[in-house]
Amino acid sequence: MYRVSDVMTKQVVYLSAETTLDEAARVMKEADIGDVVVTDGSTLAGLLTDRDIVVRAVAECSDPASTSIGSITTREVVMIEQHATAGEAVTLMRERNIRRILVCDNERKLVGIVSLGDLAMQLDPSSALADISEGAPNN
Repeated sequence: MYRVSDVMTKQVVYLSAETTLDEAARVMKEADIGDVVVTDGSTLAGLLTDRDIVVRAVAECSDPASTSIGSITTREVVMIEQHATAGEAVTLMRERNIRRILVCDNERKLVGIVSLGDLAMQLDPSSALADISEGAPNN
């Protein structure tokens, strides 16, 4: 039985809420990732995904050079403990209708991110979702 810690992405990129959209997009491209954790000082402010940039900013004609990521960040973050099972992560994603979950240790310290693509690749590499995820950034 796989644990979340077996399939999660351990490389977590943090950006300040004041970071502009264009800078966040550059960071995501360079790191080949689809999300960043947004901070407000030392506090976790939310999670920003490439989809957030498209749906909440580009589609609304926001200026990427002057719009802060804090203004479009998903503030409600969902966390799961790193020793939870992959099945528990899938259930949580289904219940919340989300594609990514922040992973914490037993002291609620962030240790990674698990995405639907991560789970598909590990649990069923032959699935259609896994095939789609192979060429995609680590979401």
